[in-house]
Order: sequence, then structure tokens, then C-alpha cells
Amino acid sequence: METLFIDKKFAYDGSQLRSLFAYLDHGLLGPSIVAWEGGCNIPFTHMVDGEDLLAKAVIQGDEMVHFIIEVFDRDLFSGVALQRLFASICKDYLQTHTKALNGKSLYRDGDDIYLDDKKLSISIATKSPVSVMIHFAMNITNQGTPVSTLSLQDLKLETKTVAEDVMNLFRSEYTKIIEATQKVRPIP
Repeated sequence: METLFIDKKFAYDGSQLRSLFAYLDHGLLGPSIVAWEGGCNIPFTHMVDGEDLLAKAVIQGDEMVHFIIEVFDRDLFSGVALQRLFASICKDYLQTHTKALNGKSLYRDGDDIYLDDKKLSISIATKSPVSVMIHFAMNITNQGTPVSTLSLQDLKLETKTVAEDVMNLFRSEYTKIIEATQKVRPIP
């Protein structure tokens, strides 16, 4: 799995959640995870989550760190499982790398991370004709969000370091999963 932190800031509007985004826009061929900083404002035309569409949900934030994960030849169930694995990796990393929680614990509910009623992340997994794709983002600030949020600034963590570390942890876990599928004998 290839990883890349994109140093250029740009907003996420949902159009980046498309087949071969990492390859065609950033030169990463094959399974990949890319990250960058930027605002978020997803119009209904790019919204993938049916629940959010029905609720006419506002999904936005002034500054977030975004991740796009793409894995080929997998079904949507695998994509959702990888999405939740990534959320768990992020939660565990943040819990162990900040002292700003003052003894409180982050928790994961589905694919989102919370502290009490404050939401840190947004995420969606979907399937393209050739791959499964995941968008996952965490608030860098609490400005511009329509709900009560937690941010990396609240946790006193540096965005690029967090992004690179969690991408490397995910790449390692993904590699070990692939290896685990290649070391077992079939049963009759």
C-alpha cells in the first residue's frame, strides 16, 4: 500500500472520492492512502451516504485532515470493515499520543470518533466499478462545523505528524492482513 501526505491544502467536496484519485492526481498506483489538509463542504450532488441525503445533513468544517483510501478487487463489506479498522487505528493513536484528554477516553461508534458528545471525525465507504474507497476526515479546528466537535487543536496534536503516523499504521495493518490471507492452507 502506497501512502502520501499531500502538502498542498485544498478543500474536500466529495468529488475526490472517485476511482484512481491517488493515481491520476498524485501518481500512486495500486492500493493507497493519501492525506491532506483543507476545508470541507459536501454538496448533495457529491454526497454518497443515503442517510445524510434523506436528513439533508450539512457536512462541513473550516479545516480538516482528509484521508482517501482505495483498495482494489474488494466488495463493499471489505471497504466498510477497512473503514472501521482505520477509525479504530486513529482512535487508539490519538488516545495514546495526547495528554489533553485529562483521563477521559475517546470512543468509536461505527466509523466515527467521539469524546463525550463531541464528534472528531466524518467518514464514508463506497464502491466504485474497480475498487472500494473510503473518505475519513478529522477536525483540525472546531470552526465551521454544524455539530459539537472535537479537534486536533483541542488534543494539542500536529496534523501532519498525526496523518503520517496513522497512514503508516494502517499500511502496516493492511500488509499484515494480506500476508495472513497468503499463509493458510485450504481445508477440504
